[in-house]
Amino acid sequence: MTYKLIDLFSGAGGMSLGFVDPRFCGGFECVLAVDNDEAALETHSANFRGKVVSGNIEDWLKKKPRVPQADVVIGGPPCQGFSLLNKKRDGDDRRALWEPYLDVVELSDAKIFVMENVTELFRSEELARILRRAKRMGFKTRAGILNAADYGAPQTRKRTIVIGWRESVTEPSFPPPQTHAAAAMELDLPRWRTVRDVIGDLGKPVGTEIGALSPLNLHFGRNPTPKSLARYKAVPVGGNRFDLQRKARHLTPACWIRKTSGGTDLFGRLWWDRPSVTIRTEFFKPEKGRYLHPSEHRPITHREAARLMGFPDDFEFRGTKTEIAKQIGNAVPPDLAAAIAAVARRALSQQPSRRSAEASSESEIGRDSAISA
Repeated sequence: MTYKLIDLFSGAGGMSLGFVDPRFCGGFECVLAVDNDEAALETHSANFRGKVVSGNIEDWLKKKPRVPQADVVIGGPPCQGFSLLNKKRDGDDRRALWEPYLDVVELSDAKIFVMENVTELFRSEELARILRRAKRMGFKTRAGILNAADYGAPQTRKRTIVIGWRESVTEPSFPPPQTHAAAAMELDLPRWRTVRDVIGDLGKPVGTEIGALSPLNLHFGRNPTPKSLARYKAVPVGGNRFDLQRKARHLTPACWIRKTSGGTDLFGRLWWDRPSVTIRTEFFKPEKGRYLHPSEHRPITHREAARLMGFPDDFEFRGTKTEIAKQIGNAVPPDLAAAIAAVARRALSQQPSRRSAEASSESEIGRDSAISA
């Protein structure tokens, strides 16, 4: 059976990929994607079937659209919508963006929803509000902080995941069981996937632009200045800006010299035999994080970043270099999404158990970094 999926704040579709593509989980069909990033929606359309809506979700809902029926709603309302995570929104009476997300959950008659966001959400008052609203809608919920590396992504990316389900489905097993572990023998699981595992076979980057003949050619480089190249060469394996300062102080920005602590990932090299650090939207700028290639004197390419996020090479990105970088950095690793999708698919396919039907709906905060309601 194929279940229907709605992806809100979808971006390029990393989360959709984990649910829809049988190489990850499969068993789902995306019937609607909503985002205000037009280039990201072009990417989504190139890879998935289903309707796309470009624009602000609240403006779209004000038009009283016909929201398709769905089994599952997924998505990550941008963290700007969480007042505790953006102090500048104090006193702002606009609704947090999780509210229209839950409006769509209600309008679509979804049986399960999955919301992902920054780790800071987990211990915020905003999460308590989300759980209370979900409870009023008839959902039971659980929340936790998951590390994408524990589920096969070659990247240590931690996110808060909230899953809600109606009593008409079996209580999902959450958090999903790990598929990988930090050490090979730990938990009797395969070790975390590493940078070498996913980009070690790539040759030198070709050119400096997206391939003219194929949107799949993202393994292109940059044209560094002699000064930038000298900086790259001064950073050793696993090094960072402090190594640059020790070896080539004359090449080090004055602001870095003045700041003697913090920022150990800035201008850092990835390690071959570890997962990547979190890939963000400006991974092509080494001054933004640990984004230097493990052994070559250059930042990682778009193709390397896409692989480190978990995108297969046949996933078609659309847009400019900057737009595609934003899509990659904002994505949910498909491997993490797939682990959650498997939990949702199993819950939808089974009859609800007596334990699930009789479970308490009272909210409680556990000691093991999980919240249930």
